[in-house]
Amino acid sequence: MVANLNHVIDQVVKDKGVDRAVLVEALESAVLSAANKKYRNTRDLEAHYNNEQGEVELFEFVTIVDEVQDSYKEMDLAEAQEIDADVECGDSLGMKMDSGSFSRIAAQTAKQVIIQKVREAEREGIYNEFKDRVGELVNGIVRRYERGDLIIDLGRAEALLPHREQVPRENYRQSDRVRAYIAEVKMSPKGPQIIMSRTHPSLVMELFKTEVPEIAEGIVEIVSCTREPGSRAKIAVVSHDPDVDPVGACVGMRGSRVQNVVSELRGEKIDIIPWSPDMARFACAALAPADVSRVYVDNEEQAMEVIVPDDQLSLAIGKKGQNVRLAARLIGWKIDIKSETRAAELEQEEDTATEEVTEEVTEEVTEEVTEEVTEEVTEEVTEENVQAEGK
Repeated sequence: MVANLNHVIDQVVKDKGVDRAVLVEALESAVLSAANKKYRNTRDLEAHYNNEQGEVELFEFVTIVDEVQDSYKEMDLAEAQEIDADVECGDSLGMKMDSGSFSRIAAQTAKQVIIQKVREAEREGIYNEFKDRVGELVNGIVRRYERGDLIIDLGRAEALLPHREQVPRENYRQSDRVRAYIAEVKMSPKGPQIIMSRTHPSLVMELFKTEVPEIAEGIVEIVSCTREPGSRAKIAVVSHDPDVDPVGACVGMRGSRVQNVVSELRGEKIDIIPWSPDMARFACAALAPADVSRVYVDNEEQAMEVIVPDDQLSLAIGKKGQNVRLAARLIGWKIDIKSETRAAELEQEEDTATEEVTEEVTEEVTEEVTEEVTEEVTEEVTEENVQAEGK
């Protein structure tokens, strides 16, 4: 065994970040395992670490009896009193053994136990460190690709950036620096697995938090955020201080703050929208840069019909419906967009349909009334004729 293990333990604790108590326990377990392997589990052994001497001490315990039946675990009284004169029958006597006399196989077993314990403690330490960092932005270095997934070095641990969490048009090479969002940390049979993301909407929110002091301080709040990674994002912001403009704070002087976020997202466009408790006003802002003529709100269905000028329809809908799709996600309501011409046509069709229904109802009512009046007149004439004949 090493003459003084304190220096070795201190070095391992420093390099691996393992708790000292865990490492001491691993050493004791390793020595005990090696001893049991040497003596084939025939003896009652215990291992204890002596911090002053820096070594693991191995003790063999025997029970004091009058007649020995198991020579490995029992000792007669006379022999025991030569070691300790105060012992009596039934006592347990511990004797220190030479732990340096293990065979090569036993020493190899001890080494494997120590390595396993250190690895388990290291994995547990990494998991405990990163499980509370879910939702944070971290910087790492690209190490390699594995079936389209990126392996990122975070220093103490390696993280995984799955292909599904990568922006399609972003490409990385080995040793490139990457900034990503910790989306999930879970323990797997192979150790802690740190899942990162470059497509999560919270990535945009965390980037603004680092660039805008007002957001970090809580003066300005990002109420909601939605994005189509690599193309466009929309965030809704509100200020808790009437003297602070939330949109201006996020844009920064000459657009410096938002430009830093756009650069980190590799040119992804960002629309910053003032949040409003009035859903109609909020929807109008969310559909920017398009102008809105009027809005019809259905609170029960959480849906709204938005009417825009004819020349603003394509702008409001956006390329492949992107603008209205992002706006609907941002406010959490269904949005149906129509041009003024189309809305007028629908109104005219509804008016025409209403007129037709009214005419049909009027004709039916007129016919019913005419029939009733004719029946009443006929009955009266018949009664008069009957009375005249009787006279």
